[in-house]
Amino acid sequence: MLEVYAARTSLFPGESLSLRASSDVRPCRLEIARVGASREVVYVADIEVGEHPAPSNADTAGCNWPEAASIPVDAAWPSGYYDVRLEAEGEHEAHAFMVVKSAPAAPRARLVLVLSTNTWHAYNSWGGASAYAHVESFMARRASLAEAMENAIGVLSTQRPFPPLLLAPPPDMPRLVNLRPRGFEERPWAGADPAWSRAHRQSPYDGSAGFLNKWEHKFAAWLEAEGQAVDYLTDYDLDADPHALDGYEAMLLAGHSEYWSGPQRRAVDAFVARGGRLACFSGNTAFWKVRWEAGGERLICHKWRGFDDDPVAATDPSQATHLWSHPAFGAPEAQTTGLSFIFGGYHRLGLCAARGAGGYTVHRADHWALEGCDLYYGDVFGADVPLLGYENDGCVLTLGEDGLPAAAPVLGTPPNLEVIASAPAAFAEAPSPYRPVIPPEQLDIVAQIAFGSSDPKAQARVLRGHAVMASFRKGEGEVFNGGTTEWAHALAADDPFVTRITRNVLKRFLT
Repeated sequence: MLEVYAARTSLFPGESLSLRASSDVRPCRLEIARVGASREVVYVADIEVGEHPAPSNADTAGCNWPEAASIPVDAAWPSGYYDVRLEAEGEHEAHAFMVVKSAPAAPRARLVLVLSTNTWHAYNSWGGASAYAHVESFMARRASLAEAMENAIGVLSTQRPFPPLLLAPPPDMPRLVNLRPRGFEERPWAGADPAWSRAHRQSPYDGSAGFLNKWEHKFAAWLEAEGQAVDYLTDYDLDADPHALDGYEAMLLAGHSEYWSGPQRRAVDAFVARGGRLACFSGNTAFWKVRWEAGGERLICHKWRGFDDDPVAATDPSQATHLWSHPAFGAPEAQTTGLSFIFGGYHRLGLCAARGAGGYTVHRADHWALEGCDLYYGDVFGADVPLLGYENDGCVLTLGEDGLPAAAPVLGTPPNLEVIASAPAAFAEAPSPYRPVIPPEQLDIVAQIAFGSSDPKAQARVLRGHAVMASFRKGEGEVFNGGTTEWAHALAADDPFVTRITRNVLKRFLT
């Protein structure tokens, strides 16, 4: 066994990376490399690693292994994502990570990429369980998926390693999207290459989070290739420091920024209100409300059971964990992002929009984001990538007097939201003769929150959503929302429309 984790994963230059590791093979060699458009090794050393048992409750309480190495963060190491790789003889390797932040007194880039590390921790099942399921028992076939989901945990320790395919998958890990439309009477499937998933024993959750060879990595590589200076922060930085965004002109999200804490949300809202720009190239953004405890060593995330299992719910419901759209919080995520997964959903996955176009249909061709894109009303772009897939955010749509879709101000959707483009999506798979392939959602709860009723008609309405690309002004600032997890894949594929739109957003937000 060779395993490693970092006691803290977000550091300033001058602070030290504390690594905790366990190995039954010797010797061990440590390599730290900044990963963006290229991999730049900044540190190599041999370290002594002892063998330490993994506690039975490591998923909730952590491993508490002793420190194996302490490495000072060099002032010359630029802000970014750093892969921490531990190797031993016999081709054993394990990975941890750290994010190096811009030094407090140093000049900052105008743009900051906030990595979705809350989501990484929510999906982390090392030691047994995650916020989704007891993944270990499911993969060992000791439990069905439904039984494993019943044993999801709501208290997640950050003091443990990550599953290899979540944190450091190979470059050929397939996307969470069906690359082609479903054929006539073809059995639904999920993912670009089910055979790869079976061969690598991929769990249903490994592809949904992490940096390496996934959304944020691809977006970071594109930014660097564009020559765009960018600093890095983690979700937890915005929770721990309300001034973490000070000095930046624009904040960028990429991929799957699904889990936000209260302090993080307040920091982003304050940033935009005072003139900051928020660019969401993410899907399912800010869907779940979480809470940090123990100085970042424990993430509280009870999800659907938030008001039943979270001990603070009885005394202070505002601090509980559940959907951000829950009325107890009075702060649906669309107030911040403009859109919600509740009104969007899956596209080209399982039976959800299984024969969907995979791209957006243009409505407002004169919007500033489409300047110079050679796009006109009714055009579809991004279908070849496909741009739409996995998870997408949307809003309730109405038809305006001009014949164009408009956003209805439902569940926090801003009344001034401009709908640029859209495509059908589904929050969950509809009843069918086929075996479901997407883990079920609590449609009754969502319908009650969205439409004030949990009856069958309201639940059926939840299944009819739309992926939406939109923008709106908020306070002195502005928000652009691409509405899909897959935006970074379109950039990596050099899609000309998506590339030009992204450049338009950055040009406007950094002017």
